Amino acid sequence: MKSSNKKKKRRIRAVDEPRRGVYILPNFLTSLGLFFGFFSIISSIKGEYHKAAIAIFLAAVFDGMDGRVARLTRSVSGFGVQYDSLADLISFGVAPALLAYLWVLQPYGRWGWLGAFLYVACAALRLARFNLQYSTVEKSSFRGLPTPGAAGIIASTVLIFRDLGVTPGPWLHIALIVLMYVISFVMISNIPFPSFKDLGLLKRKPFISMFFVVLVIVLISAEPAKALFGFAYAYFLSGLVGGIMALVRRPVSEESKVPAPEEVRPQ
Repeated sequence: MKSSNKKKKRRIRAVDEPRRGVYILPNFLTSLGLFFGFFSIISSIKGEYHKAAIAIFLAAVFDGMDGRVARLTRSVSGFGVQYDSLADLISFGVAPALLAYLWVLQPYGRWGWLGAFLYVACAALRLARFNLQYSTVEKSSFRGLPTPGAAGIIASTVLIFRDLGVTPGPWLHIALIVLMYVISFVMISNIPFPSFKDLGLLKRKPFISMFFVVLVIVLISAEPAKALFGFAYAYFLSGLVGGIMALVRRPVSEESKVPAPEEVRPQ
Protein backbone atom coordinates (compact mmCIF):
# COMPACT_ATOMS: atom_id res chain seq x y z
CA MET A 1 0.00 0.00 0.00
CA LYS A 2 2.81 2.40 0.87
CA SER A 3 4.57 1.83 -2.46
CA SER A 4 1.34 2.43 -4.39
CA ASN A 5 0.73 5.65 -2.45
CA LYS A 6 4.26 6.84 -3.26
CA LYS A 7 3.71 6.15 -6.95
CA LYS A 8 0.45 8.10 -6.89
CA LYS A 9 2.19 11.05 -5.22
CA ARG A 10 4.92 11.01 -7.87
CA ARG A 11 2.30 11.02 -10.63
CA ILE A 12 0.48 13.92 -9.00
CA ARG A 13 3.74 15.86 -8.72
CA ALA A 14 4.54 15.20 -12.39
CA VAL A 15 1.08 16.45 -13.42
CA ASP A 16 1.15 19.51 -11.17
CA GLU A 17 4.74 20.47 -11.99
CA PRO A 18 3.96 22.78 -14.96
CA ARG A 19 1.22 24.48 -12.91
CA ARG A 20 3.79 25.43 -10.28
CA GLY A 21 5.96 27.03 -12.95
CA VAL A 22 9.00 26.09 -15.00
CA TYR A 23 12.68 27.00 -14.78
CA ILE A 24 13.47 29.68 -17.35
CA LEU A 25 17.23 29.38 -17.96
CA PRO A 26 17.61 25.67 -18.84
CA ASN A 27 14.38 25.64 -20.86
CA PHE A 28 15.50 28.81 -22.66
CA LEU A 29 18.67 26.98 -23.74
CA THR A 30 16.56 24.03 -24.84
CA SER A 31 14.42 26.42 -26.90
CA LEU A 32 17.54 27.80 -28.59
CA GLY A 33 18.54 24.27 -29.54
CA LEU A 34 15.05 23.68 -30.92
CA PHE A 35 15.29 26.95 -32.86
CA PHE A 36 18.49 25.87 -34.62
CA GLY A 37 17.00 22.45 -35.30
CA PHE A 38 14.01 24.06 -37.01
CA PHE A 39 16.35 26.45 -38.86
CA SER A 40 18.24 23.41 -40.14
CA ILE A 41 15.00 21.97 -41.55
CA ILE A 42 14.20 25.24 -43.35
CA SER A 43 17.75 25.45 -44.72
CA SER A 44 17.58 21.88 -46.05
CA ILE A 45 14.31 22.64 -47.84
CA LYS A 46 15.96 25.69 -49.43
CA GLY A 47 18.92 23.57 -50.56
CA GLU A 48 21.37 25.35 -48.25
CA TYR A 49 22.81 22.15 -46.87
CA HIS A 50 25.93 23.62 -45.27
CA LYS A 51 23.79 26.03 -43.24
CA ALA A 52 21.58 23.14 -42.20
CA ALA A 53 24.63 21.17 -41.03
CA ILE A 54 26.04 24.12 -39.07
CA ALA A 55 22.64 24.67 -37.42
CA ILE A 56 22.64 21.05 -36.21
CA PHE A 57 25.99 21.56 -34.50
CA LEU A 58 24.74 24.79 -32.90
CA ALA A 59 21.70 22.88 -31.64
CA ALA A 60 24.06 20.29 -30.16
CA VAL A 61 25.96 23.04 -28.31
CA PHE A 62 22.81 24.30 -26.59
CA ASP A 63 21.63 20.74 -25.98
CA GLY A 64 24.83 20.10 -24.05
CA MET A 65 24.46 23.33 -22.11
CA ASP A 66 20.86 23.04 -20.91
CA GLY A 67 21.36 19.86 -18.91
CA ARG A 68 24.57 21.08 -17.28
CA VAL A 69 23.01 24.44 -16.41
CA ALA A 70 20.00 22.65 -14.90
CA ARG A 71 22.25 20.49 -12.73
CA LEU A 72 24.47 23.39 -11.68
CA THR A 73 21.49 25.58 -10.75
CA ARG A 74 19.56 22.65 -9.24
CA SER A 75 16.69 23.28 -11.62
CA VAL A 76 16.31 19.76 -13.03
CA SER A 77 12.64 18.94 -13.55
CA GLY A 78 10.49 16.32 -15.24
CA PHE A 79 9.10 18.98 -17.55
CA GLY A 80 12.64 19.94 -18.62
CA VAL A 81 13.54 16.33 -19.36
CA GLN A 82 10.46 15.82 -21.56
CA TYR A 83 10.86 19.16 -23.33
CA ASP A 84 14.53 18.42 -24.00
CA SER A 85 13.67 15.06 -25.57
CA LEU A 86 11.01 16.58 -27.82
CA ALA A 87 13.46 19.26 -28.92
CA ASP A 88 16.11 16.59 -29.55
CA LEU A 89 13.72 14.64 -31.76
CA ILE A 90 13.35 17.71 -33.98
CA SER A 91 16.98 18.87 -33.93
CA PHE A 92 18.74 15.48 -34.03
CA GLY A 93 16.03 13.26 -35.51
CA VAL A 94 13.96 15.06 -38.14
CA ALA A 95 16.52 17.72 -39.14
CA PRO A 96 19.47 15.41 -40.00
CA ALA A 97 17.18 12.85 -41.64
CA LEU A 98 15.70 15.51 -43.91
CA LEU A 99 19.19 16.89 -44.58
CA ALA A 100 20.50 13.49 -45.64
CA TYR A 101 17.41 12.74 -47.75
CA LEU A 102 17.43 16.02 -49.69
CA TRP A 103 21.22 16.01 -50.03
CA VAL A 104 21.89 12.55 -51.48
CA LEU A 105 19.12 10.03 -50.68
CA GLN A 106 16.28 11.47 -52.76
CA PRO A 107 17.34 9.87 -56.10
CA TYR A 108 16.99 6.41 -54.54
CA GLY A 109 13.25 6.75 -54.08
CA ARG A 110 11.78 4.27 -51.65
CA TRP A 111 15.11 3.13 -50.19
CA GLY A 112 16.11 6.74 -49.67
CA TRP A 113 13.09 7.99 -47.75
CA LEU A 114 12.74 4.70 -45.87
CA GLY A 115 16.32 5.09 -44.63
CA ALA A 116 15.52 8.61 -43.47
CA PHE A 117 12.32 7.42 -41.79
CA LEU A 118 14.14 4.58 -40.03
CA TYR A 119 16.61 7.10 -38.64
CA VAL A 120 13.80 9.29 -37.25
CA ALA A 121 11.97 6.30 -35.77
CA CYS A 122 15.10 4.97 -34.07
CA ALA A 123 15.89 8.44 -32.71
CA ALA A 124 12.39 8.60 -31.20
CA LEU A 125 12.75 5.10 -29.73
CA ARG A 126 16.12 5.94 -28.24
CA LEU A 127 14.83 9.14 -26.62
CA ALA A 128 11.78 7.33 -25.24
CA ARG A 129 14.01 4.66 -23.71
CA PHE A 130 16.28 7.32 -22.24
CA ASN A 131 13.32 9.06 -20.58
CA LEU A 132 12.22 5.81 -18.94
CA GLN A 133 15.75 5.10 -17.68
CA TYR A 134 16.66 8.71 -16.84
CA SER A 135 16.88 8.18 -13.07
CA THR A 136 18.73 4.87 -13.30
CA VAL A 137 21.06 5.41 -16.28
CA GLU A 138 24.79 5.58 -15.58
CA LYS A 139 26.27 9.07 -15.72
CA SER A 140 29.54 7.85 -17.22
CA SER A 141 28.03 6.37 -20.38
CA PHE A 142 25.03 6.37 -22.68
CA ARG A 143 23.21 3.23 -23.73
CA GLY A 144 23.37 3.37 -27.49
CA LEU A 145 24.62 6.19 -29.70
CA PRO A 146 23.12 9.47 -28.45
CA THR A 147 21.04 11.39 -30.97
CA PRO A 148 23.37 14.45 -31.06
CA GLY A 149 26.25 12.14 -31.94
CA ALA A 150 24.25 10.50 -34.72
CA ALA A 151 23.20 13.90 -36.09
CA GLY A 152 26.82 15.10 -35.89
CA ILE A 153 27.94 12.25 -38.15
CA ILE A 154 25.49 13.29 -40.87
CA ALA A 155 26.13 17.03 -40.48
CA SER A 156 29.92 16.65 -40.47
CA THR A 157 29.76 14.50 -43.61
CA VAL A 158 27.92 17.30 -45.41
CA LEU A 159 30.47 19.88 -44.22
CA ILE A 160 33.56 17.84 -45.13
CA PHE A 161 32.37 17.27 -48.71
CA ARG A 162 31.64 20.96 -49.13
CA ASP A 163 35.03 21.85 -47.63
CA LEU A 164 36.87 19.47 -49.97
CA GLY A 165 34.83 20.62 -52.96
CA VAL A 166 33.77 17.06 -53.77
CA THR A 167 30.46 16.49 -55.53
CA PRO A 168 28.55 13.53 -54.08
CA GLY A 169 28.65 10.65 -56.54
CA PRO A 170 26.72 7.37 -56.75
CA TRP A 171 29.17 5.68 -54.37
CA LEU A 172 28.46 8.32 -51.72
CA HIS A 173 24.72 7.84 -52.15
CA ILE A 174 25.02 4.12 -51.46
CA ALA A 175 27.49 4.64 -48.61
CA LEU A 176 25.21 7.16 -46.91
CA ILE A 177 22.18 4.88 -47.22
CA VAL A 178 24.18 2.13 -45.51
CA LEU A 179 25.41 4.62 -42.92
CA MET A 180 21.85 5.71 -42.11
CA TYR A 181 20.81 2.12 -41.47
CA VAL A 182 23.92 1.46 -39.34
CA ILE A 183 23.48 4.63 -37.27
CA SER A 184 19.80 3.81 -36.74
CA PHE A 185 20.66 0.40 -35.34
CA VAL A 186 23.48 1.69 -33.12
CA MET A 187 21.19 4.33 -31.60
CA ILE A 188 18.83 1.70 -30.19
CA SER A 189 21.57 -0.81 -29.35
CA ASN A 190 23.07 -1.44 -25.92
CA ILE A 191 26.56 -0.33 -26.97
CA PRO A 192 27.95 2.07 -24.33
CA PHE A 193 29.10 5.50 -25.47
CA PRO A 194 30.88 8.10 -23.29
CA SER A 195 28.52 10.73 -21.87
CA PHE A 196 31.09 13.31 -20.68
CA LYS A 197 28.72 14.24 -17.83
CA ASP A 198 31.36 13.66 -15.16
CA LEU A 199 34.07 15.89 -16.60
CA GLY A 200 33.99 18.03 -13.47
CA LEU A 201 34.66 21.30 -15.25
CA LEU A 202 34.22 23.25 -12.01
CA LYS A 203 36.85 21.16 -10.22
CA ARG A 204 40.62 21.49 -10.29
CA LYS A 205 42.30 19.56 -13.11
CA PRO A 206 45.96 18.89 -14.03
CA PHE A 207 47.62 21.86 -15.66
CA ILE A 208 48.25 19.91 -18.87
CA SER A 209 44.49 19.62 -19.41
CA MET A 210 44.41 23.29 -20.47
CA PHE A 211 46.70 22.39 -23.37
CA PHE A 212 44.10 19.98 -24.76
CA VAL A 213 41.34 22.58 -24.30
CA VAL A 214 43.34 25.12 -26.30
CA LEU A 215 44.25 22.45 -28.87
CA VAL A 216 40.57 21.70 -29.52
CA ILE A 217 39.87 25.42 -29.98
CA VAL A 218 42.79 25.73 -32.42
CA LEU A 219 41.71 22.71 -34.48
CA ILE A 220 38.10 23.86 -34.78
CA SER A 221 39.18 27.42 -35.62
CA ALA A 222 41.74 26.37 -38.23
CA GLU A 223 39.80 23.59 -39.98
CA PRO A 224 36.24 23.51 -38.63
CA ALA A 225 34.84 21.04 -41.16
CA LYS A 226 37.71 18.57 -40.83
CA ALA A 227 37.84 18.90 -37.04
CA LEU A 228 34.10 18.33 -36.57
CA PHE A 229 34.21 15.42 -39.01
CA GLY A 230 37.12 13.87 -37.09
CA PHE A 231 35.48 14.36 -33.68
CA ALA A 232 32.11 12.96 -34.83
CA TYR A 233 33.51 9.82 -36.43
CA ALA A 234 36.10 9.28 -33.68
CA TYR A 235 33.28 9.31 -31.11
CA PHE A 236 31.23 6.90 -33.22
CA LEU A 237 34.10 4.49 -33.80
CA SER A 238 35.24 4.64 -30.17
CA GLY A 239 31.84 3.37 -29.07
CA LEU A 240 31.83 0.58 -31.65
CA VAL A 241 35.36 -0.52 -30.78
CA GLY A 242 34.56 -0.38 -27.06
CA GLY A 243 31.44 -2.48 -27.59
CA ILE A 244 33.37 -5.09 -29.58
CA MET A 245 36.12 -5.21 -26.95
CA ALA A 246 33.51 -5.65 -24.21
CA LEU A 247 32.00 -8.62 -26.06
CA VAL A 248 35.42 -10.20 -26.54
CA ARG A 249 36.38 -9.75 -22.89
CA ARG A 250 33.00 -10.83 -21.51
CA PRO A 251 33.63 -13.67 -19.04
CA VAL A 252 31.95 -16.99 -19.49
CA SER A 253 28.72 -17.11 -17.51
CA GLU A 254 28.46 -19.26 -14.46
CA GLU A 255 25.79 -21.40 -16.09
CA SER A 256 28.12 -22.34 -18.93
CA LYS A 257 30.80 -23.33 -16.42
CA VAL A 258 28.53 -25.85 -14.70
CA PRO A 259 29.25 -29.28 -16.16
CA ALA A 260 26.36 -31.05 -17.77
CA PRO A 261 24.86 -33.84 -15.65
CA GLU A 262 26.00 -37.32 -16.57
CA GLU A 263 23.53 -39.38 -18.48
CA VAL A 264 21.86 -41.98 -16.28
CA ARG A 265 21.95 -45.31 -18.01
CA PRO A 266 19.38 -47.95 -17.16
CA GLN A 267 20.78 -50.82 -15.16
